[in-house]
Order: sequence, then C-alpha cells, then structure tokens
Amino acid sequence: MQVTDRKSSGAAYFFKGFDLITVPGIRPFVIVPLAINFIIFAVSFTLLLQQLGDWMTQLENYLPSWLNWAHYVLWPLAILSVIVVFSFLFATVANWLAAPFNGLLSEKVELYMTGKPINDDGFLDLIKDIPRLFAREFQKLGYYLPRAIGCLILFFIPLIGQTLAPVLWFLFSAWMMAIQYCDYPFDNHKISFKDMKATLKAQRGQSMSFGVMVMLFTMVPILNLLVMPVAICGATAMWVQTQRDDVLAHKK
Repeated sequence: MQVTDRKSSGAAYFFKGFDLITVPGIRPFVIVPLAINFIIFAVSFTLLLQQLGDWMTQLENYLPSWLNWAHYVLWPLAILSVIVVFSFLFATVANWLAAPFNGLLSEKVELYMTGKPINDDGFLDLIKDIPRLFAREFQKLGYYLPRAIGCLILFFIPLIGQTLAPVLWFLFSAWMMAIQYCDYPFDNHKISFKDMKATLKAQRGQSMSFGVMVMLFTMVPILNLLVMPVAICGATAMWVQTQRDDVLAHKK
C-alpha cells in the first residue's frame, strides 16, 4: 500500500533500499545488477592495482635518494586516490551496462509498493526498449560532462577556484547521483528528462541528501557493490511516496 511521507529525508529513503532488496518478490531482480557489479569490480580493480604498481615504480625511480621516505606517503595517497576515482568510474560503467535491468528492478519495487503494474510488457519488449534506455543514459552523460569539466577547470584557478572547486564538486557529484538513480522510476513512466530534473529541483533538499548518501557509499569498497540496487530501490520508494501522484497527475 502506498503511504505518502513527504517529510522523510532522501538519506532515509536510501537506507530503505537496504530493506527493499531483501523482499522476496524483489530479490530475484537484484541478482543481475549485483552480478554485473561484481564482475566489473573484480576485473577492473585487479587490472587497476596492477597498473598502479607500475606507475608507482616509475615515479619512485624519478625521486632522489633523500626522498626515499616519500614512498611511505605516496602509496597510501595513491591508493586512496585510485579508490575515489575508480568508485565513480565503476558506478558509471555499471549503470550503463545494467540500465535495462535497473529499470526492471525499479518497476518491480513500484509494483510491490503500490500494487499497480506499470505495464504488461514481456522480456521481448524490454529488449526492444534497450535503445531508448541507452539514449536516456546519453542524456545524463550530456548533462554531466560540460558541468563536470567546468568544475574541474576551477581547480586550476588559484585561491578562489581551489577553495570553491572541492565544495562544488562534492555538491555536483551528489546531485548527479540523485539524477542517476531517481531517473529510473521516472523513465519507466516515460517522464521526460527535463521534467524529472524539475521535480528533483523542487525537492532539492531531499534529492541532495539522497545523492550524498549514494556518493558516500559508492566510495566504500565492498559496500559499493550493493549501492546500485539499494539506490534504485530507495529512489523508487521516494518516487512512490513523494513524487508519483503529483507527477502522473500533471502528466495527464
């Protein structure tokens, strides 16, 4: 049964996703995103660590002997940097590959919470819809890239830019996490990307707190394997309880 709770924070909805992925009727649809996450993570992280060893060896060869102690500082910094950067790249690639299954998972969560199916399409219809799903991912990428480049340019501006850039990057990353995962239930109802963004902006505090939690968990090894299905379930719960009725009524 649908229960509207507009006062719940986005962070609360993210944690609600942990409960939803264990629901018997939803659990089977979590397996594919989890499997894709695990395979991508295992292969790419292994290759990345191997490459990191080569990079660090080359860097150490350039260091003078009196800086040998820097080895103990550079390695932790390098590993931390790789984990942070890799986490974002990992989440992006995993979302692209799992996009059709992510939409299906969101659909099943909405069915569980409302008792109302979105459509009666079968697996063949899901396959036919893949080009449209990837086109939606391209919309997200087109929205992300110019803004990300703008934020990165700020890092090279002395004083003001270097002070503002980390804050803006953090806020922008959280916003993009909200867009990435909240978009699935909107897209299931063929709500345009523009209207989806407008809805999230109208509930900016809730959207940002959700995005912040997703971003933080994405940067935690092992736990980041669960982020994708958990975030989809949490975002769908937020859609059902705070956005669905208003958005669909406006659509009509």
